Amino acid sequence: NTAWVTDITYIRTWQGWLYLAVVIDLFSRRVVGWATRGTMCRELVLDALLMAVRRRRPHGTLVHSDQGSQYGSDAWRRFCRAHHLEPSMSRKGNCWDNAVVESFFSSLKKERIKKHIYKTRDLATKDGRDYIEAFYNRARRHSHLGGLSPEQFEAAQKRARRPLH
Repeated sequence: NTAWVTDITYIRTWQGWLYLAVVIDLFSRRVVGWATRGTMCRELVLDALLMAVRRRRPHGTLVHSDQGSQYGSDAWRRFCRAHHLEPSMSRKGNCWDNAVVESFFSSLKKERIKKHIYKTRDLATKDGRDYIEAFYNRARRHSHLGGLSPEQFEAAQKRARRPLH
């Protein structure tokens, strides 16, 4: 909960685009918040951040994003201030700042979506939920985490910090 990154991607459906916003903890690469909507509105990113706040109860966490209008909105800044979060933005044209979240989107599209077009936004959301909650956070191994999943990595770190009696 020291630093989170966030961004938006799109998923193709026969009903039109479905937009997915995620919030990832840089420490463990765990997706701590996510949301989907049929439009790329500020509520999309606020819903994802709200899920992360409810799950993690952060204080003073840096939340890094690109310069999308959703992240520059007054509602975003007020939400961050109200929940003791520190918003941060990439420099214009610097995609490397959000490399972790871009890597997540690449994995999602290669490992789950491929070239699939979902019948409905609801089906795409359900499949996205399954990928994030059941596979990516719980089972997907990361070389950056020593071959552990984000959940396994966090559990191992928690055990390592416990005092010995």
